[in-house]
Amino acid sequence: MDRLLVVGAGPKAMAVAAKAYVLRELGLPAPRVTVVEPNAVGGNWLPTGGWTDGRHRLGTSPEKDIGFPYRSTWARGHGPAVDQAMMTFGWTAFLVDRGTYAEWVDRGRPSPEHALWAKYLQWVARRSGVEMIHGRVRSIRAAGACWQVTIAGAEGATVEIGADRLMITGPGSSKRSLDDHPKLLSIADFWDLAGRRQLPVSSRAAVIGGGETAGSAMDELVRHDVLTVSVISPAATIYTRGESYFENSLFSDPVKWRALSIAERRDVVRRTDRGVFSVRVQETLLADNRVHHLQGRVVRVAEEGDGVALTLRNEARPDRTHTFDLVVDATGGQPLWFLDLFDEEAVDLFELAVGGPLTQARIEGSIGDDLAVDRLPAKLYLPNMAGLAQGPGFPNLSCLGELSDRILASAPAAPVVSGASVAVSALPERVASH
Repeated sequence: MDRLLVVGAGPKAMAVAAKAYVLRELGLPAPRVTVVEPNAVGGNWLPTGGWTDGRHRLGTSPEKDIGFPYRSTWARGHGPAVDQAMMTFGWTAFLVDRGTYAEWVDRGRPSPEHALWAKYLQWVARRSGVEMIHGRVRSIRAAGACWQVTIAGAEGATVEIGADRLMITGPGSSKRSLDDHPKLLSIADFWDLAGRRQLPVSSRAAVIGGGETAGSAMDELVRHDVLTVSVISPAATIYTRGESYFENSLFSDPVKWRALSIAERRDVVRRTDRGVFSVRVQETLLADNRVHHLQGRVVRVAEEGDGVALTLRNEARPDRTHTFDLVVDATGGQPLWFLDLFDEEAVDLFELAVGGPLTQARIEGSIGDDLAVDRLPAKLYLPNMAGLAQGPGFPNLSCLGELSDRILASAPAAPVVSGASVAVSALPERVASH
């Protein structure tokens, strides 16, 4: 049976798992979806994932759920039936099931806290019966027209799983920071201390980054005893995410994306997705006179008494150094984190497919309509890298239904070589229910 192995049990994985379940229920072809996750379903929306404390609110409307935009036109005349079935996995269906739909409407349809969004994803996992492997991917190698993926379980045992198709999601490690310094916190360290109410009192704090990861950290920091908080980013200012119909429609309907030049696409992403704060966070920060912006890229980290000195670089201006007693590295995920998983032969195939060394620009330019890397012998879906080529909504939560359509409508790779797979039961399976 055609197997699609997904790395990471986040919204993209649940969107694909639910759509595959719906297709099978309607008698339509769909792969067997297996998801590998070291923590819980929706783990990056929980404190244990290191990207949040779980109490901050989702930056995207929850109605952009795993079936949005509910426009499955590819399923050979079955599109309306697919969409109707997917609505049973929607955000409002989740609230109805919990008995909180009326309350949510009466409160003005607020964006949920991250932890509640994780509960929604866990609910989808249970309803879809998705096959879960509780473990961490250690290596990936190519095996003809399929992939062989080595997974380490919680107890250290490893197993190799054969997959016709592979989809990789997630931002990488939340524990990375610019330098090993006690006053320079990774985003994981920051949320751990904030969650335990042990964030140190600071006279001068700084957050490095201009995107939503930095925005959430700023939103938390201003609730603590700090005299000043500086946002450090290379942009001239901190931009607010565009939320009008015209911007949002480009995320919901990627078809319009094809008519734009590469320069226009980059401009849209810059203004609406990367390096921007949500409207809600921006409104909070604008009202706080402790908040300032410092332009520049951090090029040096050094000891400075009891604090840490950051040297900022801007074009055509001399470097400037600023000292802080608390710094949070909130520059976000590492787009190419997954490359370390591939063995040398797989990397060679990858480089042949993209036409040179594996840079972010080359990989982004190689993503086809099905969100997979073109010219690889086996399907490798990289939705987080698909924004520039296919549409700005694919790396985030803005068109999860379209994402699952693109992936599940693509032709399967050749069957896994007989005997190459190891039974999934060799590792513990879990669908988180908390």
